[in-house]
Amino acid sequence: MYTFGVHEHTNALLKEHQFDVAGKDNPFYTRLLANTSAIFNLYLQLYEHHPAAESLFDELIKVIIKAYKQRTDVLKEKDLKKLEQEHWFLSNEINGMSLYVDRFCNNLETLATRLDYFEKLGVNFLHLMPVFESPANESDGGYAVSDFRKVDERFGTLADLEQLQKEMRKRNMYLMLDIVLNHTSHKHEWAVKAKQGEKKYQDYFYFYNDRSLPDQYDKSMPEIFPESSPGNFSYIKECNKWVMTVFHHYQWDLNYTNPLVFIEMLDTIFFYANLGVDVLRIDAPAFIWKQLGTTCQNLPQAHTLLRLIKQCVQVATPGMALLGEAIVAPKEIMKYFGTDNFIARECDFAYNATHMALQWDMLATGDTKVMLAAQHEILKKPYGTSWITYTRCHDDIGLGYDDAMIEQAGYNAYAHRKFLKDYYSGAHPGSPAAGALFSSNPKTGDARISGSLASLCGLEKALNENNQQAIDLSIQKILLMQAHSFFLGGLPMLFYGDELGYTNDYSYLNDEGKSYDNRWMHRPIINWEKNKRIDQQGTTEEIIFSSTKRLLSFRKQLPAVADHSNLVWLTPHNTHIAGYVRETNSQRLFCLFNFSNEDAYLTWYAFKEKGSVAAELFDHWSGKTFTVGNDHEFLILPPYGFMLLEG
Repeated sequence: MYTFGVHEHTNALLKEHQFDVAGKDNPFYTRLLANTSAIFNLYLQLYEHHPAAESLFDELIKVIIKAYKQRTDVLKEKDLKKLEQEHWFLSNEINGMSLYVDRFCNNLETLATRLDYFEKLGVNFLHLMPVFESPANESDGGYAVSDFRKVDERFGTLADLEQLQKEMRKRNMYLMLDIVLNHTSHKHEWAVKAKQGEKKYQDYFYFYNDRSLPDQYDKSMPEIFPESSPGNFSYIKECNKWVMTVFHHYQWDLNYTNPLVFIEMLDTIFFYANLGVDVLRIDAPAFIWKQLGTTCQNLPQAHTLLRLIKQCVQVATPGMALLGEAIVAPKEIMKYFGTDNFIARECDFAYNATHMALQWDMLATGDTKVMLAAQHEILKKPYGTSWITYTRCHDDIGLGYDDAMIEQAGYNAYAHRKFLKDYYSGAHPGSPAAGALFSSNPKTGDARISGSLASLCGLEKALNENNQQAIDLSIQKILLMQAHSFFLGGLPMLFYGDELGYTNDYSYLNDEGKSYDNRWMHRPIINWEKNKRIDQQGTTEEIIFSSTKRLLSFRKQLPAVADHSNLVWLTPHNTHIAGYVRETNSQRLFCLFNFSNEDAYLTWYAFKEKGSVAAELFDHWSGKTFTVGNDHEFLILPPYGFMLLEG
């Protein structure tokens, strides 16, 4: 334990840097002193017994001070404006898209010239998939980083990234980048030095002289990629040791029991913050702390690390929000928003991966019961935090919701999951989907699902068969899925290509660095000649693009869909219809979605259960006005139809 007063010591460090504590630096000064105790206590929870704990805590404070000093006046002003808004990221006026720069438009310089495209669609938030240096054919889609501060030459330069951010700022657009905290590439400078035998850098990873401890770890650690990368350790012949590699053999797990690793990575976090990043996506946070005898996932120390990061960011770069990419069960995901004294003080965002998967469950079954069984957990998200909502992302679709939720809906969990896997891989008789199973585990029967939004909704097969009726139906499914997630509560994140109906891209099979991973089928290479079809009335691309644009426009116009923890699910009077209410003091919006292939009837009583209802309801989507009927009368939703009813 320390024997000195942490505040006094922090003050002494500040004096060394000649801050104007009564003037322009006062906001930082007050934030630092207000948060120092929390930072100190969290640090001690992790590193109290480390022999260099005291001196390294000084280094931690110095990193925070340096980050603030290096922050531009423009970004500091932006910080203050965001703080004045309080939870700026809850706004209904933010619509996002996630994309691979090289597959979208080749490089960052070109991307800066494509900003008009996003503005036309109504997107003002971009998530760029990893752009920092990673080795060709051993990149894991950019998540095996060999230099955290050098843009990969495939995308351009750091100057190109800075110029893009500058252009986005002019248009009031937001930027999200990834940081891979859990591991580095085996070609990262630290890994190279570790291979050469440098003890300091071997201590940055989990190195072992023989298989004794790795074998013990493996008894309780699951395999992440049992097909392509079995096991959790790899032999390093250069130094005759074993290193932990939970994901792929070329991704070495960082050892956060070493405070030097934490300080180095915190400095990298601030590097991204000072590039002007608005949201930092922390990849795989569930894995960042390892402990023998556990699954090495979702451990309490991982949450302590995230809370420590959040407090440090809140001091030096408070305009940057944090997204924890934890794709875990609903009960576990809630912990990433913070618990106890740190509720809403850990991650600002998480992916609503459970609901994403449940949408696909509804689409395949036409039944909302499993989805509704999960909501009691999902609705526990604390105010001041938000979801990333989506129908599709760069990753596979996992069916990670609990068996109990499936059984509560009256299904056998094993048979239900098998049906979903067969349906979306096209193996189920009559299925219109054209997906594929990813990471099948023959030992457990587990598998996840790959495929683009359009292909999983049937557009690929319909186009191949030139079946106009099936094309129209698949488009309706696409819009149903998007609308359901856009208005649910959270920041909607389109995946590039979905805005105009790209089907699976099978060119990955000709690339040796990608052919083993069928997730690349839903990561298309954009054909900008094809994209011009969004301006040709009546084309599939134009219909999907213009309809998606309308939905995003409605979202910006409806304050009730800002994420103010104001979502209430309607009683399932018809189990084919997913319905929820979003309400503020001045607006009430009923959002209804029919996941059935037939007309669905909803009693008007379903609306009245939630309080008095206006005599008429206006549907923003169709432009029609409906007169509210008697309890024994019904509102009819067409197959895969939806309504956004205000009144």
